[in-house]
Amino acid sequence: MSGANRVLPGFGLSLGYTLAYLSLIVLIPLSAVFVKAAAMDFERFWSVVASERVVATYKLSFGMSLLAASINVVFGLLLTWAIVRYSFPGKKIVDALIDLPFALPTAVAGIALTALYAPNGWIGQILEPLGIKIAFGPYGVLVALIFIGLPFVVRTVQPILEDFDAGFEEAAASLGATRWQTVRRVVFPALLPALLTGFALAFARGVGEYGSVIFIAGNIPFVSEITPLMIITRLEEFDYQGATAIASVMLVISFVLLLVINLLQGWVARSTPRAI
Repeated sequence: MSGANRVLPGFGLSLGYTLAYLSLIVLIPLSAVFVKAAAMDFERFWSVVASERVVATYKLSFGMSLLAASINVVFGLLLTWAIVRYSFPGKKIVDALIDLPFALPTAVAGIALTALYAPNGWIGQILEPLGIKIAFGPYGVLVALIFIGLPFVVRTVQPILEDFDAGFEEAAASLGATRWQTVRRVVFPALLPALLTGFALAFARGVGEYGSVIFIAGNIPFVSEITPLMIITRLEEFDYQGATAIASVMLVISFVLLLVINLLQGWVARSTPRAI
């Protein structure tokens, strides 16, 4: 197709600008991580990324990120449903508060959560006698990741639910479907791609989260130490190769997990009836 007949004029210039921008902002910095890590011999690289302490941080960071994203999918959907489908006093305030983790500095969020869930905090002093310890442990990491990940699910699902045609629900009810059957077979399939997108965004944010986690986690080795903290620790020790080695492993694992989620999202979107 000739340039004069293109629907979008300036395609070459736009594509060139896009590739250059992505290269400068994303590809080159990420490539530098792998280049720096590649300067290490394999034995040194493996001793860093597969040490017992670092592996423990992988399990905590990725495990808690997956768990927090899963929890946010469930309760984020319920919260979105309440905001979109019902009217109640303070609805606009609740809707605005959902975006608070976006605007709030992560360090402030971490301090606030620690003050609430510490043994002498408002919530912590209630849970402590019950043997439930939140702050300065793995559950503190989970609480922080749920806090910062919830808006991603709500804001991804909300526009889809708002645009959903209520006529489909009415048609299902007229055919004898119960309310639960209507939600499960009519509404949920339409929301599933958006839920997977929100899950992926919440997971990605959780894996790289640092500021809100270090205050409430306690940073105890083999217990509540996250991988980003290990990278910062290596940098403070001027072990740049060790830091980039751990970062490269995180990048690979995160990319693979996000790729799987995106492939699953694409498959769900293709298998969902277009009428819905």
